[in-house]
Amino acid sequence: MKVTVNDSIAAIDAGDWNQLAGDEFPFLRHEFLNLAEQTRCVAPEHGWTPRHLTISKRGRLLAAMPLYEKSDSWGEFVFDWAWARAYEQAGLHYYPKLVSAIPFTPAPSRRLLLADPEDSERAAALIDAAVTLAVESDCSSLHILFPAEDEVPLLETAGLLTRKDCQFHWSNRGYRCFDDFLKTFNAAKRKKARRDRRRVRENGIGFRRVKGDAMDDADWDIVYALISRTFMRRGSLPYFNKTFFKSISRQLPDSILVIFAEKDDQAVAAAVFYESERVLYGRYWGSNGHYDALHFETCYYQGIDYCIDTGKQVFEPGTQGEHKISRGFSPQTVWSAHWLAHPEFASAIGAYLDEEGRHVDRYMDSIDARSPYKAVGDGSPEDDE
Repeated sequence: MKVTVNDSIAAIDAGDWNQLAGDEFPFLRHEFLNLAEQTRCVAPEHGWTPRHLTISKRGRLLAAMPLYEKSDSWGEFVFDWAWARAYEQAGLHYYPKLVSAIPFTPAPSRRLLLADPEDSERAAALIDAAVTLAVESDCSSLHILFPAEDEVPLLETAGLLTRKDCQFHWSNRGYRCFDDFLKTFNAAKRKKARRDRRRVRENGIGFRRVKGDAMDDADWDIVYALISRTFMRRGSLPYFNKTFFKSISRQLPDSILVIFAEKDDQAVAAAVFYESERVLYGRYWGSNGHYDALHFETCYYQGIDYCIDTGKQVFEPGTQGEHKISRGFSPQTVWSAHWLAHPEFASAIGAYLDEEGRHVDRYMDSIDARSPYKAVGDGSPEDDE
């Protein structure tokens, strides 16, 4: 077997990579990762230096791992700033580190890309190659962020520390329409959801869905202006630039959905989604001002409506946000895995992760009390408009 460290995704044949990555996760596609590098959204000057791993035999690609050398922790969504501060206080360097992740994209998906999904030997070889690279590159650590759940036991067997967190996802329970979905809510939450939607309508705002192949440059100019305005309110710019969005909608048109919120034939807000056959991923949102309940409608209710219409089974709207609970999103466990070269820090962080995991379990249990869904036997009326 030949292990190769690739300094760009372009160095790997797109067809070979995509055969390993499959179609389930649009962010794993060669097109997505390559455009991120080509447009310099993912580049050393932004803290991301590509170090993708491949394992081949007689010219055939058998396994691969998206991998980056990081000089900071921005754009990862698994927060280790406290670890970096602890290293600094001890007179040690936390950066550079190695990170296997999809840049700026906190969506669980495979990190160990295998020609044979049952090939645990190649999976172990990938993990070992990543640890070896960390040592040879004088990196403090290796972090595998948002792996698929069935990869977690492999990572634990390889000696990595696992970290538990949660996101809020929506699941399709065979709903025929949005109102069918709302009928599963208790009366108070159902009434609030309908009131939110009514306020948007009363503001004269309507919605339009546009797939990637129907988005032209003028459309993306509008979307990017809205997204940038919202990002700048928080003191930053979007992680992906306008050129990336224009290019990705051409290269992966079936994976892109934009929902426009329009008033008087003008876009006042927009949300960008990615999709696979089974899953909708909420990614970016922007508006030109404040409109009552518009964020919830554009980013959540419109996404749920789309999932019901198209038969998608899961809607992942992104990280954090307890406000998603009352809109019908439920807590789902997500994972990361960590190897640290310094044994004392590895031991201390391992103990911390054990306690943190227990806290996450308690937190997820407590959320059940705030679920909008009817309890068993709840006969609350449905006509509460």
